[in-house]
Amino acid sequence: MRHIDLLDSRLQLVLIAMILAIMVGGIIDLVLDAPTTLLSFHVIFEVAFVLLCLGTAIFLWMAGSQSEQSLQRTRKVLEDHESELAEWRERAQRLLEGLGMEIDRQMRTWGLSPAEREVALLLLKGFSTKEIATHLDKSERTVRQQCSAVYKRSGLGGRAELSAFFLEDLLLPVGDDPSSQA
Repeated sequence: MRHIDLLDSRLQLVLIAMILAIMVGGIIDLVLDAPTTLLSFHVIFEVAFVLLCLGTAIFLWMAGSQSEQSLQRTRKVLEDHESELAEWRERAQRLLEGLGMEIDRQMRTWGLSPAEREVALLLLKGFSTKEIATHLDKSERTVRQQCSAVYKRSGLGGRAELSAFFLEDLLLPVGDDPSSQA
């Protein structure tokens, strides 16, 4: 990105220099012509040409300056957003680690084996028993048996109750008190 900005900046400077060189050439031509009157068509044309070149050079310089200022503001906003995103990710990571530890603690409280805990976590993530079997390189029958063990030891009726047990209160609207719901 910086390379492109530098290239654009150089191109702009080259264009301004070329226009100013043309302007100087116009002034030199006017002086060398040594007109006898200032109100001749030739003099008016040369002066208008020189002023047009000067105006174009000024316009290019101002436009470049404004573009640079806009680019700096945009970079600042982007840096602010990146910083904000990094802070949010850090907070979310801490919360997720805490949630993961609490989920694991609850599964240990239910007496789930490591294999059953792994299956339960994949169920929470939304995987089907077939996908879990493929992922864990187990038979689908083994995964179904482990799912049954998870539901039996936890006292929950199935996948929906398992998910609700851990996730129901995570997505409440701000300000809602879960204890006040009937």
